Amino acid sequence: MSHPNETSGLSYRDAGVDIEAGDALVEAIKPFAKKTLRDGVLGGIGGFGALFEVPKRYKEPVLVSGTDGVGTKLKLAFTLNKHDTVGQDLVAMSVNDILVQGAEPLFFLDYFACGKLDVATAATVVKGIAQGCELAGCALIGGETAEMPSMYPDGEYDLAGFAVGAVEKSKIIDGTTIVPGDIVLGLASSGAHSNGYSLVRKIIDVAKPDLDADFHGQPLRDVLMAPTRIYVKPLLALMQTLPVKGMAHITGGGIVENIPRVLQDHLTADIQQDAWTLPPLFQWLQQHGKVADAEMHRVFNCGIGMAVIVSAADADAAVKHLEASGETVYRLGTIRERKEGEAQTIVS
Repeated sequence: MSHPNETSGLSYRDAGVDIEAGDALVEAIKPFAKKTLRDGVLGGIGGFGALFEVPKRYKEPVLVSGTDGVGTKLKLAFTLNKHDTVGQDLVAMSVNDILVQGAEPLFFLDYFACGKLDVATAATVVKGIAQGCELAGCALIGGETAEMPSMYPDGEYDLAGFAVGAVEKSKIIDGTTIVPGDIVLGLASSGAHSNGYSLVRKIIDVAKPDLDADFHGQPLRDVLMAPTRIYVKPLLALMQTLPVKGMAHITGGGIVENIPRVLQDHLTADIQQDAWTLPPLFQWLQQHGKVADAEMHRVFNCGIGMAVIVSAADADAAVKHLEASGETVYRLGTIRERKEGEAQTIVS
């Protein structure tokens, strides 16, 4: 992670940027980044560019990249002054995305932008990023800290990041092998993850709950800010065990808009709503926001963070393998031929 940017071509001092704060942040995050080191890393934090060598075990490596942010969940983080989970959110959104194509995440870079650098806050965020990288098995090899006076309100910042992974060309997962009769499995989410927070914040404004009150064993604020689950290691292990035909990271658009992204036009995923129980957080959001079922399925993950499609013959083994890895798995439904004019994912 480099020093804060110059602004409008001015010197650091002219722009009001604190060089010492930038140096302090670099030193603060080095121990976190060091814990994420893995095979392929050729350089450390602080250089102008990060170096990574694709592991030699790949014969025909295809690089897969993904980029994302945390969205308006950051606004809630500012309100609650809670910054220790959004870093993992940032990593999760990219590594889960590239995972669905069969890619092993190799490295991650982040971008942290603010009006005035608060080293303690930034270090807390980057510590979360490093924790997310550890969970994904990828290296945090660099990033950028930009201090831009007057661009952001005091105490606020923006986050973006991207991950690069690799997959053998012959093992790319693109959904083309999915056929009628295949089974759709759902892996439990850890909460709202990083989507739907504009609606979450509106519901909070209307309901005006005590965010420190107990909510099923935790303060409500902690439930709302729970970090996005990272599915990389269990699913990479599953892919080594049996054929995975398709995966969908359930982000904005929910189940109904994300599963179709891995289906051919002639197929539909028939999802049974009673296959899983709507978690308490989503029940609370639906009740206090008076949100219709269809809107819930479109805006939120509703308790399912990743969909995995396997053959009927492999479904039992897949469930057993994933549960042994610590995942909660639901049999959501089946794949069938699509009727004319029908949606590609139906929750009924």
